[in-house]
Amino acid sequence: MSLTQYSAATSLDGFIADENDSLDWLFAVATTGDEDRFAPFLTEVGALAMGAATYRWVLRAEGVLEAPEKWKDWYGERPCWVFTHQDLPTIPGANIQFVHGDVRPVHATMSDAAGQKNIWLVGGGNLVGQFVDHGLVDEVILGYAPVTLGAGAQVLPRRLTTDLDLQEAVIVNAAFVEVRYRIKRRSGDS
Repeated sequence: MSLTQYSAATSLDGFIADENDSLDWLFAVATTGDEDRFAPFLTEVGALAMGAATYRWVLRAEGVLEAPEKWKDWYGERPCWVFTHQDLPTIPGANIQFVHGDVRPVHATMSDAAGQKNIWLVGGGNLVGQFVDHGLVDEVILGYAPVTLGAGAQVLPRRLTTDLDLQEAVIVNAAFVEVRYRIKRRSGDS
């Protein structure tokens, strides 16, 4: 059964980016060991979605427009939907759809494209909140970094009234704690 998963790194105080939309704080965290939980996660992903701020960060911070092969190195041929109300540059050779509006019909299209694989909601928190509002998220997977930011983009700027079942909590690379929650479905969820 395929799942729709929100997976992101967060500070201890619940921010996925600082007040300047930067992830420099995340890459500054020293890690030890070689446990790679991302590669196995990504093999199960058939489609992904992200918001405009996340997409712009990838373009800016990783220089993907100048080196478009980076996108394929990271995401392969997986289709990606970018939710935006702005015109954004396209990465040559990447399978990207720019969309806006209601997440429900886009989720249905993503599910078809993913087949039996999972959908990864990369970020940001507001976009993921829209999926949560319509009962479309199955799991929330957060990697807590030993950092506090005090301000920035919240991991999920919504009150989550849906019940969460803790599935797993593990130490990763001696610095992060990764938690995986399954969202309980209630009658009436779309």
